[in-house]
Amino acid sequence: MEQAYDIGKRLRDVNYVPDETLAMALQLSLDLKRPLLLEGEAGVGKTEIARALAAVLGTNLIRLQCYEGLDANHAIYEWNYQRQLLAIKASEHERKPADILEEQIFSETYLLKRPLLEAISQTTPPVLLIDEIDRSDEEFEAYLLEILSDFQITIPELGTITASAVPHVILTSNGTRELSDALRRRCLYTYVDFPTLDRELEIVLTRLPDLEADLAAQIVRFVQALRKEDLEKIPGIAETLDWAAALTGLKLGCVDGDLDSIKASLICLLKTESDQKSITTEVVSRLAGQAA
Repeated sequence: MEQAYDIGKRLRDVNYVPDETLAMALQLSLDLKRPLLLEGEAGVGKTEIARALAAVLGTNLIRLQCYEGLDANHAIYEWNYQRQLLAIKASEHERKPADILEEQIFSETYLLKRPLLEAISQTTPPVLLIDEIDRSDEEFEAYLLEILSDFQITIPELGTITASAVPHVILTSNGTRELSDALRRRCLYTYVDFPTLDRELEIVLTRLPDLEADLAAQIVRFVQALRKEDLEKIPGIAETLDWAAALTGLKLGCVDGDLDSIKASLICLLKTESDQKSITTEVVSRLAGQAA
């Protein structure tokens, strides 16, 4: 528990406010050198956790953004074919043997390192963020599992490259598809939920230290109540911070004063047409009254 407290304190030093469960998960992931799978709704700050951990460790953050159809070329490596062709053309007058030329153009000089290869090539362990793994397909997930098991990548033309320093791996998932049991077994796991009122207030005051405490409390109470409405996209922590900054810029000292301005400012929180239409002036008045 002492160590988990320490990582929690160090995260706060870089303006990230974790709860005890998350702090313990991060500490165990570091101690056991196991990937950490973070699952939860979009907007709860999963990606920001990786950025904060990289800042705490003083190391590089390498991010692989997953998407449907992601393949090895974009995630691991590919050859710089244009440079290879230029090299072949430039060497035509030298009449080099084919095997010598092949050895030259299939060297690291012409290798484009994508996030996974870049991560295992670092001399200091980086934080490797594999973001939204649930958006990739099962075939890529299986290939990723193989890399996470051995932290080595085989390039037919160069051989096997083994990690100089094992990266700290964080995977995130929004739960759009079920991940394989094999991947879950390989990782430590924690579910990241929207923050409690007290924790979200601490986040807002940490990120916006010049914000008046009473207004910050009203903002957080309003957003927490708004999340209980029937919305297509629930506003996340980043939206709360944006709205707080907007109200400060508009010089609004409370959330139940100028309701027209408050409603107009909700473009910071409501990101779909239907959500903006559903939160009427009457709803804004009700939520503001609860928050004030």
